[in-house]
Amino acid sequence: MLEKKSLKTGNIKNQSTQIVLSAMALPFLILVLVFNYIPIWGWITAFQSYRLGHSFLDQEWVGLKWFIELSKDQRFFNALINTLGMSFMQLVVNFTFPIIFAILLNELRFLPFKKIVQTVSYLPHFVSWVVVAGMVYMMTSTDGGLLNNILVLLGFEPVQFMANPDYFWFIVTISDLWKEMGWNAIIFLAAITSIDPQIYEAAKVDGAGKFRQIVHVTLPGISHVIVVLLILSIGNIISIGFEKQFLLGNSIVLERSEVIDLYALGAGINQGRFSYGTAIGMFKSLVSLILLFSANNIFKKSTDQSVF
Repeated sequence: MLEKKSLKTGNIKNQSTQIVLSAMALPFLILVLVFNYIPIWGWITAFQSYRLGHSFLDQEWVGLKWFIELSKDQRFFNALINTLGMSFMQLVVNFTFPIIFAILLNELRFLPFKKIVQTVSYLPHFVSWVVVAGMVYMMTSTDGGLLNNILVLLGFEPVQFMANPDYFWFIVTISDLWKEMGWNAIIFLAAITSIDPQIYEAAKVDGAGKFRQIVHVTLPGISHVIVVLLILSIGNIISIGFEKQFLLGNSIVLERSEVIDLYALGAGINQGRFSYGTAIGMFKSLVSLILLFSANNIFKKSTDQSVF
């Protein structure tokens, strides 16, 4: 009888805990619903010739006109190439280096120095891209810029980095790496610290040095985190944003700096082609979904690990 009573009491406590947790999650679900799902109805304008000041029923329906025009737009394909190129570079560099940095940080045994390195590496994440762009322009300037001063000291001619389209992708990638590496390493560092220390001790007993411990213990121990984040990164490969490109770019490097989001913003807002801009955004979202599900299925079959 007492066991039944205690079991009933435990169930009531668990239910009340679940209710409290659900209530705490409710505001975030509402935010996601309001800002991520309700706006999807706006995709309808991609099939209309949208005109401001007219009601929804008073718009002209044009079917797939904007998507057909999109398939013939050379500027859109150039923006797509720029998006995929910079996304691939950032996926390789900004995914690999945080893992290496987290492993190296985990190997530090002098805790005060480790905390200083962690703090310093996280700080750039909170710096606005406006400030970062200003710093990049100052460092690459031909008039007293740090990089050009070093080149001159080494006997080379100053280089106009920000006026050469061939350098733009590398500048964006390196700037993003400096800004986000410490922040992106947090989740990998947390995953490393969750590995059982006894596994490392067993590896030491078997004669494994630091490098072999990293290869055979650390990396397999965080492989599930790496796979999940890699799948999500592949899903977002076409959603690179536009802040970096907008702030670091200029008219001289436009052919290499214009990405899909920047092109959609220009076409939809600056030119007033709202339906065309919506079609671009719809195309980007659908491609992201396809990439996400494809990457998830590939990793599920090859590694038996997936996001869902």
